[in-house]
Amino acid sequence: MEKEHDKDSDVQITELLRTSQSWDGAEMPDYPIGRPELVAIRYEFPPGKKLGWHHHDVMNYGVVQQGELTIITLDGKEKTVHEGEAVVEMVGTIHHGENRGNVTVVLDMFYLSQKGHPLSVPHPEITME
Repeated sequence: MEKEHDKDSDVQITELLRTSQSWDGAEMPDYPIGRPELVAIRYEFPPGKKLGWHHHDVMNYGVVQQGELTIITLDGKEKTVHEGEAVVEMVGTIHHGENRGNVTVVLDMFYLSQKGHPLSVPHPEITME
């Protein structure tokens, strides 16, 4: 992380992320055509809890505000994102996130979508633990 300092306002500026790839190294898709809809969502994962299996058709990224979130793909790839770290989610890859720690995970996610388009597609048919 590179830090800058705005001498005129005494504001510290820290770039958390700049990439064209998701956390697993896959290249992001091109932007869709049409008007964008930007969505910000806060997720809170109590200790031991997880989201169900799902995938995203839209690009999204986030910052863990508290705790540590582990993201797991169907084929077993894992990424643990720690407090203060940014992560770019995968597009089109089925995965889920879980809190393996003892502190509630607070995750702020930012979606680059279009009006009426789902932010994620659930896969309730997948029951593996």
